[in-house]
Amino acid sequence: MVRMSAEERRESVIRAAMHEFARGGYYGTSTEAIAKRVGVSQPYLFRLFPNKQAIFLAAAARCQEDTRRVFEEASEGLHGEEALHAMANAYMGLINEDPDRLLLQMQVYVTVAAAEVAGDHEFGETVRAGWMKLWDAVHLPLGADVGETTTFLACGMLVNTLVAMGFPPEHRVWEGFYPSARTLGRLEK
Repeated sequence: MVRMSAEERRESVIRAAMHEFARGGYYGTSTEAIAKRVGVSQPYLFRLFPNKQAIFLAAAARCQEDTRRVFEEASEGLHGEEALHAMANAYMGLINEDPDRLLLQMQVYVTVAAAEVAGDHEFGETVRAGWMKLWDAVHLPLGADVGETTTFLACGMLVNTLVAMGFPPEHRVWEGFYPSARTLGRLEK
C-alpha cells in the first residue's frame, strides 16, 4: 500500500472538509467528523492545519478557487453576452455536478457574518479577498462593466438560493431566467 504524502493528505482533508462543512456548517461540524471522513486521527489533522478555522478557510478558498477557475475556463476567448452565457452554463454544471459546492458557499457567507458579529474581522477579510478574485474573473470577460458584473453575480446568488431551497425547474420562479438556468433540478440530499 502506497502512503500518502502530507500534501496529498492535506488535499484529502480539504475535500472532506468541503463536504462536512457544506452539510453541517462551521459550528455544526466537528474536526472529528472531518478526520473520520479522511481516515486520520484528530491529532494528525492538527499537524496539517493549526485549527478548525484554518481547515474551514482552506475549504472556503478551494470552493472559491474552483468557481473562479470554472468562470475563467468557460469565458476564455469570449466577451460580453457570449462570456456571460458560457460562465452561467459552466456554473450550472458545477453546482449540478457537486451540490456541496453550492451549500458550502452559503455556509461560508453565514460563517463570515457570524464571525463579524463576534468581532473576528480577519476571517471575513480572508474570504472577501477570495471573493474579489471571483468578481474579477467575471468582471473582465463582461467588458469590465460594473452593472453587468453585479447583475451576473446577483442572478447567481438567486440561483443559489432557489436551488438550495429545492425549487423544481418547472416552477414559475425560474421563468425570468434564460433557458439553461431553468434546467436546474433539485439538489441531491
